[in-house]
Amino acid sequence: MQLNYRDSKPIYEQIKEGIRRMIVMNVIKQDEKLPSVRVLACKYAINPNTIAKAYRELEEEGYLYTKSGKGTFVADAKTARQSLTRNLKILFDQVVTELFVLETPVEELKTRMDDAKEQLSMEDDLVRFVTQDMQTEDVVTEGNDDTDK
Repeated sequence: MQLNYRDSKPIYEQIKEGIRRMIVMNVIKQDEKLPSVRVLACKYAINPNTIAKAYRELEEEGYLYTKSGKGTFVADAKTARQSLTRNLKILFDQVVTELFVLETPVEELKTRMDDAKEQLSMEDDLVRFVTQDMQTEDVVTEGNDDTDK
């Protein structure tokens, strides 16, 4: 997950979007534990309240659940995907209607959808690469335990 500190979108929204995307794309799986608020706050050098707000809102939206004293976990991905799909289709219908009112040609909309699909395919490849890289780093790190010395 990458954060753009210069983006006009609030950091907590970027965090939500990143986690939501990883859940929907099955990068993080149902019942998988997320890093603690403190760990993420340190990793991204941001206020822990920012992470907590993102987690809280994702929980309200049904993407996460919290077990007291245990941490925050990914909720049922199928339900989250269905909810997101429903909401995005409503938004899509609203945007397309407005574009038709503005006399945007259907072919232009089809081209934009094809471009978006191609972009998603490239992002899927990147996510797979990064995930494999992270798993490799975990194995290397586990093998370099200096506590034995």
